[in-house]
Amino acid sequence: MMKAVRFHGQRDIRLDDVEIVQCGKGQVKVKPAFAGICGSDLHEYLGGASLMPTSPHPITNEKVPLTLGHEFSGTIEEVGEGVHDIKVGSRVAVQPIIYDGTCNACKEGYINCCDNNGFVGLSGWGGGLSEHVVVPRKAVYEIPDSVSMDVAALIEPLSVAWHAVNTSPFKTGDSVLILGGGPIGLAVIQMLVVKGAEKIIVSEVASRRREFARQFGAHYVLDPTKDDIVSRVRDLCDGSGVNVAFDAAGVQAGLDQAVQAIRARGTLVNIAIWEKQATITPNWFCFRERKYMGVATYQDGDFQDVIDAIASGKLNPGPMITGKIRMDEVEEKGFKALVNDKDNHIKILIDIGLGVPRD
Repeated sequence: MMKAVRFHGQRDIRLDDVEIVQCGKGQVKVKPAFAGICGSDLHEYLGGASLMPTSPHPITNEKVPLTLGHEFSGTIEEVGEGVHDIKVGSRVAVQPIIYDGTCNACKEGYINCCDNNGFVGLSGWGGGLSEHVVVPRKAVYEIPDSVSMDVAALIEPLSVAWHAVNTSPFKTGDSVLILGGGPIGLAVIQMLVVKGAEKIIVSEVASRRREFARQFGAHYVLDPTKDDIVSRVRDLCDGSGVNVAFDAAGVQAGLDQAVQAIRARGTLVNIAIWEKQATITPNWFCFRERKYMGVATYQDGDFQDVIDAIASGKLNPGPMITGKIRMDEVEEKGFKALVNDKDNHIKILIDIGLGVPRD
């Protein structure tokens, strides 16, 4: 048996004893080192289950209760039959997308848009908040010795931002507005700095997160409770507005502001997972030929690009880590801290190696 933090229902997270899964053909067994708590985990905790299946998932055939943790690093402790290109002891980051490989999106290479997609740590196949997890070989990416294991747990959310920027029409020299200074918004800032954004403007309510935004390279940081976002953005961009806006907040008021702060033929990129229905005003897009697009997680290659960027020193995401806790502290010092004191936290990591209480 092993310890695992599992989601049972709304505001119901438990440290359970579960069976250790055997490593099969084409699989690897990973001993998690560090795991992060994602915004989607918080959504499930506060209002779920919504993303997590309450009937058998079409690929994993599993349902709640399920082990949490889809942002994690670890060490290979066993390789299955047919796996010859990675060794026991290798340090890895786990790309958690679960996809069927047979739908039209997968056949076109868009595994992140799979008709039946899911995630390790949300949809079955275990998760990073456990002492052992078995995943397909293709899900693990080796990390160099220069990248610490705690930073490696940030590769997943950083890859979301990397993919968002790369999929968007952003080009070097563009001006950009980012809604939200949480983990994904801050990750987008870092990607834009690497890619040469001329003006990075962030709209964020929390003062501590505005400080983080400045620290990571935002040129201008606005408070939507005090600043007129639309007029301020236009003033900062010679009256035209930004080329691209990234919505990492998922709030109606922010969406309305962002659309009007985009210049003619500019683009609004939605990264946020919305908890509620949103409305748009089509004329705001039509009359200035603006565009609205969605992006979903990441695709093949994004993880490796982020690993390379960290290893080369282009990215230094370590300051995003604002706390480290044990598995038995996940609800009180993890989920509740991010809900009740989110202004002072960006990424709380669970150090799986710290140990857990035993009966």
